[in-house]
Amino acid sequence: MAETLSVTDMLPNKFEPKRKFRWVFAIEGIDAFLMKTAARPTINTAEQEVPYMNSTRYLAGKTKFDAISLTLHDPIAPSGSQQVMEWIRTHFESVSGRSGYADFYKRDCQLKLLDPVGTVVELWDLKGCFLTSAAFGDLDYGAEDPTEISLTVRFDNAVLQY
Repeated sequence: MAETLSVTDMLPNKFEPKRKFRWVFAIEGIDAFLMKTAARPTINTAEQEVPYMNSTRYLAGKTKFDAISLTLHDPIAPSGSQQVMEWIRTHFESVSGRSGYADFYKRDCQLKLLDPVGTVVELWDLKGCFLTSAAFGDLDYGAEDPTEISLTVRFDNAVLQY
């Protein structure tokens, strides 16, 4: 016989959602308070097709993480542009044309989601992060908006700790 559940049976008594505005993104060398927007990791698993007789089976292939986008505030002091450029210079030094070793430019980052009182309730460890794009934004005499920096960060691995 079918059972009908009441709304109180389907919903938990205590429910507090994670909020999009309670987070900290930590990158060594860049002040965390400069972060304006960030993305959580995206994971993609390729599919492997296996033909067999008159049918096809699918298996999981290689899994990879997509790059994430960050937007930073760019205050006068401390300069967000200067902090980002110091990281870029470990990748590539535009004055001399030299590139850096991965050991110099790859950094580990952390994305921390917080509860209402500031306790970390979700922790992502991003391993081997480096910049693939840094855009220092447009300027406009007719606008009053503050300047921002847009970054694209590629990483080797993401681990959801909790």
